[in-house]
Amino acid sequence: MPDDVCDAKPSVACRTVWNVSHSDDVTRFFHTWLDGIVTALIWAVLAFGVALIIRTFVHRLITRITARMANGAVPGRFRERLEGTQLLVHERRRQRMETLGSVLRSIASVVIFGTALFTVLGEMGLNLTPILASATVVGAAVGFGAQNTIKDLLAGLFMLLEDQYGVGDVVDTGTAKGTVESVSLRITRLRDVNGVVWYVRNGEITRLGNESQNWGRALLDLPVAPDQDIDEVRDLIQKAAEELASDDDWKPFILEEPSVWGVQALTNDAMVVRVTIKTVPNRQAEIARELRVRVKKAFDEAGIALGSLVP
Repeated sequence: MPDDVCDAKPSVACRTVWNVSHSDDVTRFFHTWLDGIVTALIWAVLAFGVALIIRTFVHRLITRITARMANGAVPGRFRERLEGTQLLVHERRRQRMETLGSVLRSIASVVIFGTALFTVLGEMGLNLTPILASATVVGAAVGFGAQNTIKDLLAGLFMLLEDQYGVGDVVDTGTAKGTVESVSLRITRLRDVNGVVWYVRNGEITRLGNESQNWGRALLDLPVAPDQDIDEVRDLIQKAAEELASDDDWKPFILEEPSVWGVQALTNDAMVVRVTIKTVPNRQAEIARELRVRVKKAFDEAGIALGSLVP
């Protein structure tokens, strides 16, 4: 093949055309008008084919790792809880791992196909510097226009990485309070005590209270008539709380012995005695209700009169 047909270093496509046609004119025409396009297409097919294979492998690896982590052992602080609660913990972990897996797969896809694209452009002989500069400008413009969405996604990502809350937790976001039903990178869905579903953008959460991490506390302020014997009142409350803590139905949810803190407030109409019980997460309200019933029965049997908190 003459050097003036396909240059000194002919491409695979140009060499193939010469080998098939053995015509200088046909090969020269192909080299002049089609060689660059066909070569670019060949590189594109090869580069993106390899990228697709690598992407499939990486995605499967990420999916396998996150699935294994999602189905892992329940954290130690939750092992004492009931089966229904453990299902919530599993769902919390599953959603967290699925979201993180989705983020990792997206990042992997961008890196892999981005590398393939720039490889093809480089083989086409294009100057990548202006392309990168233009991409930077476009990215900045898109980022400015979608800054709220980006803010939500980043906040959701850090929330998931730090495990600030998850499915089944009772949280207060400032704008809404309720039980977390689902968590994604952009939106957290809550259901409040009235059954109302709240959709809260993660970027709007600047301060969050989680009532379900590690432990909770049932706190009761019991108003008693000010003329009652305070020592007897304390003993009755302590006895009722200890009986509750030793009850087989409630014992699994109580972490420490109940504590009567004493008189919290004193008015002409009532003295308020405070009692607390350390509980597993999300059980403090139930335990507080049960303790009120037991204290009321104990007061009735002992003839202790309740006070009034109404001014």
